[in-house]
Amino acid sequence: MADLVRARPQWPTVRGGQRSCHAVALVLLAAPILLLALPYTGGDATTVDVTPADVGSALLVCFCGVQVLRGRARPLTPAAAVVFAAPTVALAAAAVTAADPVTALPGLARYLQIFVLVPAAVVLLVRDARDFRLVAASLVLLAVVEGAVGLHQYVTGTGASYMGQDIRAVGTFGATDVMGMATVVALGTVVAAALALRPPARHPRWYRPALLVIACVLCVPLVLSFSRGAWIATVPTLLVLVAFTGWRRLVQFLAAAIAVVVVLVGGFGVGSSMLNQRLSSITQVTDAPDQSVTDRYTMWAAASGMWQENPVTGVGLKGFATHRDAYSGLALSAGSDTAGAGRDFHRQPLLSPHNMYLLVLSEQGLLGVVGLVGSWLALLVLALRRTWRCLFRGLGTSADCGLVAVGLLAWQLIDFLYADIGGPSTALTGMLFGLCAWWALASRAGEDGHG
Repeated sequence: MADLVRARPQWPTVRGGQRSCHAVALVLLAAPILLLALPYTGGDATTVDVTPADVGSALLVCFCGVQVLRGRARPLTPAAAVVFAAPTVALAAAAVTAADPVTALPGLARYLQIFVLVPAAVVLLVRDARDFRLVAASLVLLAVVEGAVGLHQYVTGTGASYMGQDIRAVGTFGATDVMGMATVVALGTVVAAALALRPPARHPRWYRPALLVIACVLCVPLVLSFSRGAWIATVPTLLVLVAFTGWRRLVQFLAAAIAVVVVLVGGFGVGSSMLNQRLSSITQVTDAPDQSVTDRYTMWAAASGMWQENPVTGVGLKGFATHRDAYSGLALSAGSDTAGAGRDFHRQPLLSPHNMYLLVLSEQGLLGVVGLVGSWLALLVLALRRTWRCLFRGLGTSADCGLVAVGLLAWQLIDFLYADIGGPSTALTGMLFGLCAWWALASRAGEDGHG
């Protein structure tokens, strides 16, 4: 009997354990994205809020750490180590040189979560292109759910307040994070379009038409979010993705986009007057701009002033809010008005410049720009290179993953011109950078169908 026990093969058990770990990893990879669908009421802008999505990302990082310690995760490539180490050093320097290092600690933790820990965990846990597509599909699913909630809010007048009416589509994010739903829906549109433009080799017949329909339908709640920054980021990103697949398809896309706008606004009158006002406000910078535009440019000037006096290290993490009034003009209002979507009127203070590059420049100086923004540009260059090799040199069969990665990163880098990190949707930013980093940095990513 003892000989029989010793002779029992162990490989099936090991493989079963590996499959179980992989299944857990996939669940944890999707969790930070799908948990954003939970309704979020939000707290005061001056407090540190931990959302369910943040908890999900923390579990993802912890699980990845355990897998690394047990030797079940492949190590980072040298390029990945450099890309993740550069912002870590810059952020640590910004926290140490801050006027109040204790106050800077929450900011340090947030930056490390979004731009280092979560992306590194995604790079280590995503095994191949199939895993990548599954995480991307969870983002599309979230966008569909949020878009449906936002459309219902517009139709029933239960959304956030906009021009005196509770019609602004904000999804489950509430009135305190009016950019949350717009971000999710815009990213879902980009992912659906990218997967439809270059589907996998062995895809079912319904795959491409279904994704094209989803991308077109998501444009409706995106419009009803009245988010100028999301519009500005989405349009050029889609143009870049379509141009990657050929000029003929680009012309077809432009024709379809014009037709959708004509039907939605001209045929059904979807927010036509308010949409026209919102679009025209984009160009009204010096000629009668609205208060939100005035506030934004006033804070941009304040951020620039902080950097000019502290060019190397900035004023320190979490320092913009402290130094804002000393560098702002009288045109800056006390805050933005939020109401609707189940929340009473609330005055939300303006604690950031709503421009990620200026926020980094003002709080972290040139050191932060080189370390943090430099890592983003490195990811973009590497992702573009691998996507180009897949599309035009036939090196690999995962071009759809490349289009998704390039689209997500391009959208985020454009959106950073008008927004920065903050709010519950910030957890999604970490996952976004993780997917892009996997395509750009993971060993053999994009060289074949298994990543």
